[in-house]
Amino acid sequence: MFASKQAVLVTAISTLLVLSYLFNWAFPWITLEGPSTLVHPHFYNNNSILHLTPTQGNLLGPFSSLGTGSGIAPGYSNQQNVKNSNTGYSRVVVIPCISKDNISWVGEFIPDQNVTFYTADDQHSIRHPPRNKGNEVMVYLTYIIDHYHELPDVIVFMHAHRHTWHNSDLLGFDAVEMIKRLRNSRVVRLGYVNMRCAWVPGCPEWLHPHTQEELVGKQEQAWLARSWHELFPSENLPLVLSQPCCAQFAVSRERVLWIPIERFIFYRDWLIETPYSNYVSGRIWEFIWQYVFTGHETHCPVEHICYCDGFGVCFGGEIQYQRFIELRTQKSHHELELRDLQQKQMDASEGFKVAKPNATLHEIEMGREVYLQDRISALVQEIEDRRQEALERGQYSNDRVKDAD
Repeated sequence: MFASKQAVLVTAISTLLVLSYLFNWAFPWITLEGPSTLVHPHFYNNNSILHLTPTQGNLLGPFSSLGTGSGIAPGYSNQQNVKNSNTGYSRVVVIPCISKDNISWVGEFIPDQNVTFYTADDQHSIRHPPRNKGNEVMVYLTYIIDHYHELPDVIVFMHAHRHTWHNSDLLGFDAVEMIKRLRNSRVVRLGYVNMRCAWVPGCPEWLHPHTQEELVGKQEQAWLARSWHELFPSENLPLVLSQPCCAQFAVSRERVLWIPIERFIFYRDWLIETPYSNYVSGRIWEFIWQYVFTGHETHCPVEHICYCDGFGVCFGGEIQYQRFIELRTQKSHHELELRDLQQKQMDASEGFKVAKPNATLHEIEMGREVYLQDRISALVQEIEDRRQEALERGQYSNDRVKDAD
């Protein structure tokens, strides 16, 4: 009887050893061990002793956890390394460009900034990516890979054009102002900051990958659905992916280092090898940067807090900010009505109006035109006054704190 029990025990132990060997052979990136400060925090699960080594970076999605709880990263807030002022941080601005881009604005208007250029279409330039593909994505990933072990506190990824429609309208669509006013403390505290605060386009719900039809203006929705499991093999396809457009953002060193370098290399290899064109592969990434760096499918910060805490544009709270937005909406509606009225008058004067002009109606329309022009002028002035007040208010830390309430 005793010998029989011994045999069963030996068989059980042998089976466990064989299973352990097979497990380690099949899943070499997973190690079972007790909590250790050497384990990368990106992959630490508070409710499990299961840890993932950096070599698994190519295989699992951002902030994955194989245990029962959620990963650390989505709730990340790095208060420990936040300084009292916006100075004292090391920072680099990474700008992808091509040979024909005019990037003189950088040296002229922000000569004090540490800026690194990558020329995507010139393999003989000092810095260039391995392939001119994927628009800015290739350069962003290449910078991280090249500098992974010597990153500054804050890395800002920006496009080469100084003025463009998707830059911050409250800062004159000006990349110079966005870079100068970006608060390093917010980046270090949150880990990831989109350089655009305005939700449209991109928030609150932008891409619905499960709806795989190609929509005009959202073609990346179908493309992303087809590519998701190539990039994140173990992650379910999200129902929604959202963040303010358009692939300009800042990350902290700590947030980057939470992700193994092997993962960034894997992403870049995918970009090089995918049959998708430069345009398509770049568009696919526009709404997954937030997933890579935060673990969240949707990243839509409250607009007035983003403007105030991120760029020092403080309206005094949500109510005041919404009033500012209402004024701009009124202005847009009046401008649209004025254009329609002027077009109607132009058509009539050129003989497109068959009916005989009605003098009384004409006088009414002329009066409305004058009213709209006066109202638009008044709104322009009020909007600018409020914007300037917000810029001034953003200089003081107490006002920035109030805006977050």
